[in-house]
Amino acid sequence: MRKIDITTIINNLEQYSDTTVTLGGWVRSIRANKNFGFMDLNDGTTFKGAQIVFGEALDNFEAVSKLNAGSSVLVEGTLVLTPENKQPYEIQASNITICSATDETYPIQKKGHSVEFLRENAYLRGRTNLFNAVFRIRNACARAIHNFFQSENFMYVNTPIITCADCEGGSDVFRVTTHNFYDAEYMKTASPESDFFGKNVFLCPTGQLEAEAFALTFSKVYTFGPTFRSENSNTARHASEFWMIEPEMAFCDLKGDMEVMEKMIKAIINHVFDTCLDELEFLDKFVEKGLIDKLRSVVSNDFAHCTYTEAISILEKNNDNFEFKVKWGIDLQSEHERYLCEKIYNKPVFVTDYPVDIKAFYMRLNEDGKTVAACDLLAPGIGEIIGGSQREERYDVLLDKINKFNLKPEDYSWYLNLRKYGSVVHSGFGLGFDRILMYITGISNIRDAQFCPRTPKNCNF
Repeated sequence: MRKIDITTIINNLEQYSDTTVTLGGWVRSIRANKNFGFMDLNDGTTFKGAQIVFGEALDNFEAVSKLNAGSSVLVEGTLVLTPENKQPYEIQASNITICSATDETYPIQKKGHSVEFLRENAYLRGRTNLFNAVFRIRNACARAIHNFFQSENFMYVNTPIITCADCEGGSDVFRVTTHNFYDAEYMKTASPESDFFGKNVFLCPTGQLEAEAFALTFSKVYTFGPTFRSENSNTARHASEFWMIEPEMAFCDLKGDMEVMEKMIKAIINHVFDTCLDELEFLDKFVEKGLIDKLRSVVSNDFAHCTYTEAISILEKNNDNFEFKVKWGIDLQSEHERYLCEKIYNKPVFVTDYPVDIKAFYMRLNEDGKTVAACDLLAPGIGEIIGGSQREERYDVLLDKINKFNLKPEDYSWYLNLRKYGSVVHSGFGLGFDRILMYITGISNIRDAQFCPRTPKNCNF
């Protein structure tokens, strides 16, 4: 037996026309009468499945006719071109082997399940059209990201998942320990010095700091991996485990940083158009009307730019529209971000030069002493999808900011030393992979952008 992927057949129909092929997959739907039947079979290699036509000549015709959705089968048959039909080919089965037949307990028995129901059965939801499309686009986005950075001469680096530094300065992090926390008496006296690493260590909230070290050797690098935040947030945009793309570039200022961001976003979307048009058309029809037009507009227009101060001035004039009132110095809320890009600019917008007190310690202090050379890229429908900045390259200024943020300089000794040993102007950013997927697919909850979502009180599949 040599099973052929359905996507291989679709891309080589003339080659396989009138030949015998063997497919393996899972039944999406089946309908049959006493003489013949039709099966929609999907093997996961393409969004669209293959139509299997089978007749009473099958030895197990009755058993096949009674199969439920989700059953797994091997099909041997002849590929026949049907250009006059909706599907350009079908498989006329000569043999169908039932690998595993589902019963009435199979959770996905019908169309129209809610996303909440499918989250409860996350291990099977990829078999639905919605999540088949979303996760196939996720794969395409990941490939596009690597393609983009490699074509731009970036080096891919793997930064550590265990860290002793909280880059964001105050964000909630998961502690890593070998201490026996089941022993309450022991934990009363257990010290970080007696732990495995001899200090407090955490699951990394970002790979940025280590990526900066690589960038000051290799000029342009990027990370692409999991990051973790223990923030007790149950919003549609937050997860406890999520993936980040974090490039760092030597000899690059904030302007150059934003140019790379915009070019990267457009490259990702264009790749999805090239490889997942069927999936986008499905999502445009059933998830977000106008999705394709929105994405085409993104790739064909320049992104907007405004400073934080300009944004505050715009928002203050519309304060009656907001639950959280606006004034200079506040951290923008999602409602403010979405108002800017949906009501004012109607496209993605870079907001730059934020107040120093609401941004991380490593961002370069501007000459006014009040703002930092930072930017957020805001997108309609979701808000922030990228945060970036020019990094502080001056030793004395960085040390002063570390102290003002109540961080321990000894935890950042190597990071400070980078400013003594060949420091240059450098910049970088972080793209939330799950959030860009939400934007491209139109799905509204980050839990539906991840294979195995991790959120407060939720770590099942």
